[in-house]
Amino acid sequence: MNWKRKDLLGLQDLSCEEIEYILDTAVSFKEVSTRPVKKVPALRGKTIVNLFFEPSTRTKTSFELAGKRLSADVLNFEVGTSSVSKGETIVDTARNIEAMKVDCFIVRHSASGAPYLISNSVRAAVINAGDGCHEHPTQALLDLFTVREVFGKISGLKIAIIGDVFHSRVARSNIWGFTKLGAKVIVCGPPTLIPAGIEKIGVSVCYSVAEAIEKVDIVYLLRLQKERQQENFFPSQSEYRNFFGFDMKKFNLAKNKFFLMHPGPMNRGLEISTGTAEKENSLILQQVTNGIAVRMAVLYLTVRNIQ
Repeated sequence: MNWKRKDLLGLQDLSCEEIEYILDTAVSFKEVSTRPVKKVPALRGKTIVNLFFEPSTRTKTSFELAGKRLSADVLNFEVGTSSVSKGETIVDTARNIEAMKVDCFIVRHSASGAPYLISNSVRAAVINAGDGCHEHPTQALLDLFTVREVFGKISGLKIAIIGDVFHSRVARSNIWGFTKLGAKVIVCGPPTLIPAGIEKIGVSVCYSVAEAIEKVDIVYLLRLQKERQQENFFPSQSEYRNFFGFDMKKFNLAKNKFFLMHPGPMNRGLEISTGTAEKENSLILQQVTNGIAVRMAVLYLTVRNIQ
């Protein structure tokens, strides 16, 4: 198929064929990172701007490496020293930077919908690197890529997503991605951290970790997003850890072999214990590695035709 979208804003709007096309494209780009010279000229002459209004380590670094391995010029935007700190709108910021003839914005923002707002205001490609509690499409794509790499398929697998689903843009993108490709998804967490009506988008809900991980193929742990919680959604962190934190005791409840995933950064000792994070069935570092190949594929598909 031919990629026809200017932007990548979320997985909700993508078809199964589009998702699989991105994953297939990423396969060839993963090999680039194993070469002595980790570069291809696919985006030579293109300029990519990391427009991050929130802190990030993995996503920002991964996009920067992906752009540079495609031979693009990559600019990291520093919010603290920009005109945004003086009251300039994000749209004016994007338009002013675009006037310098850039080709792509990678946008992370605490407000849901910010990448869509910028996309409607610029000619350049826009890639959503996480917007509020809405979506984080490239994280979900690298998760899908990793699962497909391990199992050789996604259809028919059973995925348990455990933790702070309410605030998680990662959970939402993964739900769209996994269900569209034929996996069964269960979400689990405190009732206050499970969005009302989430069953309508094709998942099942339970409130017991033991029940959620019964005969699953993947246990996907979410970071407890303390910075997004404006209310007391549970009595205490220690109680959350006791009921929903994944430790060796809960690890041993599973009735068959499963693989463990986490989008990072990990709150060790809260949603995940060090012992479980370092188990041989952990795919956490493999997710990080695959993030570069997937983001190379996304950049290549969206940026190459920008004039």
